[in-house]
Amino acid sequence: MAKYKRILLKLSGESLMGEKQYGIDEKRLAEYAQQIKEIHEQGVQIGIVIGGGNIFRGLSGANKGFDRVKGDQMGMLATVINSLALSSALVATGVKARVLTAVRMEPIGEFYSKWKAIECMENGEVVIMSAGTGNPFFTTDTGSSLRGIEIEADVMLKGTRVDGIYTADPEKDPTATKFDDITYDEVLKRGLKVMDLTATCMCKENNLPIVVFDMDTVGNLKKVISGKEIGTLVHN
Repeated sequence: MAKYKRILLKLSGESLMGEKQYGIDEKRLAEYAQQIKEIHEQGVQIGIVIGGGNIFRGLSGANKGFDRVKGDQMGMLATVINSLALSSALVATGVKARVLTAVRMEPIGEFYSKWKAIECMENGEVVIMSAGTGNPFFTTDTGSSLRGIEIEADVMLKGTRVDGIYTADPEKDPTATKFDDITYDEVLKRGLKVMDLTATCMCKENNLPIVVFDMDTVGNLKKVISGKEIGTLVHN
């Protein structure tokens, strides 16, 4: 039995690389599509936002001499490429998927609106919302917070490479301990890098809970949806 009726699933672009150094790993993409199909068949309404870090990251581009606004626009296009790839993988599994873009680029995707997204989800389509917010200086974390609030999702599920939120980076600090749940105020006070500050504050102000979990372990998405306590819950 699904715990949530409507979710916003945030996927990292880097995770799509799988075993590769760059771009999209077809095996990882197929695994993601299969996991999404499983929860779709339970009747969960699904909105998705994907990052673009496997192709281009605006902020790192700015550090290498790119104009920040153009760099962020390149990053937005990277998210569109990932969104098209995921929609293709979903359709291949028999799930109807639709790509909406925050920047007009028909016929690649339809222009995003809250009402279009909700209508499609209610009609049983997985909606992938790409190109961030359509504005520079905002990350895809902020984009996913905004979209999650707009589509009135019950929860944001942040699929990452780690199995939750720790006191420090577990890949660098072996003494780091994991939180089962934590408040937004505690995240902000400790300066934990769950998401960027803008995204965290938006979720806090609009009372959108987040579950941070390891999406790369097949089956975890279904476990989160069914209410199993894996990952870390962030709440007010």
